[in-house]
Amino acid sequence: MTVTTEIDEGGLAHVTLRRGEAGNAIGLETARGLLDAARACERGSVRAVLLTAEGKSFCVGGDLREFSKLSGEALGKHLIAVTDALHEALRTFAALDAPMVAAVQGAVAGAGIGLAAAADVTLAADNASFTAAYTAIGYSPDAGVSWFLPRLIGPKRALELLLTNRRASASEAAELGLVSRVVPAGQLLAETARTAADLLRGPTAAFGATRRLVADGLTSPLGPHLDREARALAAAAACAEGREGVAAFLGKRAPDFTRAASGTPGT
Repeated sequence: MTVTTEIDEGGLAHVTLRRGEAGNAIGLETARGLLDAARACERGSVRAVLLTAEGKSFCVGGDLREFSKLSGEALGKHLIAVTDALHEALRTFAALDAPMVAAVQGAVAGAGIGLAAAADVTLAADNASFTAAYTAIGYSPDAGVSWFLPRLIGPKRALELLLTNRRASASEAAELGLVSRVVPAGQLLAETARTAADLLRGPTAAFGATRRLVADGLTSPLGPHLDREARALAAAAACAEGREGVAAFLGKRAPDFTRAASGTPGT
């Protein structure tokens, strides 16, 4: 399997790209594997998603060896099938309440940038580098790259990276806002696991509302967005996690959101 998904008893979904020998390049099987992973998270009682990749590189983009075996109409149909699956996976992950944490290392190119950008918290190893790569081979972006990059780093910087294909280091990616922060390569997996574990214990429903508000707020006028904030806040306050959070604050104790979500608030 090129993508595996394991959901532990606590609700942490471990999604792993397992084509390390091929730089975790995304072909049809991997795109469908990511969609299966997203749907498994959608069906399961998932409170956080941890996306990692085997091998030296997180993801080098599309599987050009696979694509080069086809041409003309057959290639076009194949690419549509790949992007349909990959894009539906991104839509499904984005619709979850559970936040996603990604660990990226080595080469991150093409669709790999889209996967890294889709995570709510993206930690990069200090050996990571980022290259758009699309126009270098005469392709245009997919995997939401042309949507994420302008929002994360601004349209001018996004266009520079997309048109020139220059390589950005991990430190530059953090300065631009493409990744959350940089950690030593040897600490990447431990640090991302710790971050995911922290989110796992948080208020999942409030996380979901917050994710949607931030995404919607990038294109929404202020007035309607304020209305959405008010409705989301009222719903969050009324749910078990919101009640637990306030009770814990007033009781001067740590909140137990996992118990609240299961219907047994802490005391």
